[in-house]
Amino acid sequence: MICEATKRNWTRLNTDSKGRLKSRANKTLSKKRILPIEYFSNQQNESFIIEILDLIDSNSWKIENVLFSLGINMMKKCKILKKKHVQNVIREYKIELISEILNLEIPNDENDLLGLVYQSFLCEGKKNQLGSYYTPHFIVQEMIFDVSLNNNEKFLDPCCGSGAFLLGINTKNPKNLFGIDTDEIGVMNTKINLLCKFKNNEFIPNVKCADFLNSENLFDTKFDYIYTNPAWGAILENIDSNFKIKSKESFSYFFVKSFDELKENGKIKFLFPESILNVKKHNDIRKFILENTKLNDITTYDKNFAGVTTSCVHILCSKSEKSKSFTHTFRNKNAKIEKENILISDIYGTKNLVFNFLNDIDSSIIEKIKKVGIYNLKSSKWALGIVTGDNKQKLLKTKIIGSEIIYTGKEINQFVLKPAKNYIVYNRNDFQQVAKDDFYRANEKLVYKFISNKLVFAYDNSKSLFLNSANILIPNIPLYSAKTVLAFLNSKLFQFFYTKQFGEIKILKGNLCELPFPKIDSEIDEEISSLVDKILNGKVECITEIENIIFDIFEITENEKQYINDIAIS
Repeated sequence: MICEATKRNWTRLNTDSKGRLKSRANKTLSKKRILPIEYFSNQQNESFIIEILDLIDSNSWKIENVLFSLGINMMKKCKILKKKHVQNVIREYKIELISEILNLEIPNDENDLLGLVYQSFLCEGKKNQLGSYYTPHFIVQEMIFDVSLNNNEKFLDPCCGSGAFLLGINTKNPKNLFGIDTDEIGVMNTKINLLCKFKNNEFIPNVKCADFLNSENLFDTKFDYIYTNPAWGAILENIDSNFKIKSKESFSYFFVKSFDELKENGKIKFLFPESILNVKKHNDIRKFILENTKLNDITTYDKNFAGVTTSCVHILCSKSEKSKSFTHTFRNKNAKIEKENILISDIYGTKNLVFNFLNDIDSSIIEKIKKVGIYNLKSSKWALGIVTGDNKQKLLKTKIIGSEIIYTGKEINQFVLKPAKNYIVYNRNDFQQVAKDDFYRANEKLVYKFISNKLVFAYDNSKSLFLNSANILIPNIPLYSAKTVLAFLNSKLFQFFYTKQFGEIKILKGNLCELPFPKIDSEIDEEISSLVDKILNGKVECITEIENIIFDIFEITENEKQYINDIAIS
């Protein structure tokens, strides 16, 4: 049951019942707040968080004053406020207390009340700029289940936030827990959280506000475990050239630096966006992992963070001798766990070291395709659609004198184009970027969606214009007509190959050029081309006939066909 206070808050924050913003505005500029639903230990506490937010807004309180006061309230409730080591930590902060917060009746069933208030307070734009989304508790627990520190082992979270990982570690000695973060408020929260959790221990938390990437020997020790959720999407321009990667992606640098801080046989586990598995930009960190670490496990999830559209994965590596395989673990929404063994050699068999999780049947099919395919699209002609520089002004909804239709990626279906919805006055000098006329006005061309996780190619012989959400291909393969190339590109077999080998959310020319086309004769070309003509005329049942011809060319068995068809349906 969703409480009324929560419903009111969703309305106030402009979110839906899943905590996602209704607005599609640029998130980095968004002033909206999102309740981090997955970060609650008890969702009945939503009303308390909403009360805090209302108090902050109505009184214009500073968030650090609120959190410090809430921390004092927590430590008083734990009966540790007057202890000497606690007072030493409190004296680090010259923050004015708020009496209303000090006197609140606070819930005692939240793992990280301070972090929950902080994350609920931060607007979406600020979170996106910082890449700051605290890790849901169910993921924290799944990531640290293998950690139980003895008296000598040390655990570090170099992006500790409010301390979710540190709070979950099984240890009797908090002196073995170490945290670093550049966020002073997060560091303060972590210290208070640790003092409250280990209320019977006398210690000063080993948590520092520092720049982990540009600091050396912050704790003058190496670590047995380094587990964290680093910032995603932050681009670092000024970074030490000694790092072995070039992407400028923050989470990659954190991984390399952390691996250097491990003891021999130590373990490192990072939560990453799913894009690390296959996006070309991240092949540098994949290469580092394969060449420098023992890759133990990659775990994928089908759940997202509130306000974060990408799925996440965590990767476990060791500072020890490399192995020939690793485990892929999949955790679905029903908490069901599936495991499969993946050969490292399969990763090296891809162009950009894609973590593609091939099973035995995948590998068998891929091998057949590569063996039979001898041609590619490298000698073909490629072009981008028009970049207008101002679609709102230059795309017209109604036809005027001198205008003509222009297609976008939205109008591209497999084989055929849907009716165009826009017009444009084709004055080349008015556009930011435009290809040669020969591409747009070709007697026949193939066009495809650029932003897509599936191959979607259509045929055009109308000499029409296309916007930059569509790319253009004029194929050149011996004995292949453009329509036959179209049939192969739209086939389930090529879709299977593309997904398993590349798996990106953009259809890139470099990847398309790696697709292996078989040798065919003029009779097969004519047969497939005539079937495409029938599809273009509305006989979509001919698609199945084309699929079977292509399967037979590559000697795909009936069991393999069924496997590929099942994947296509799912």
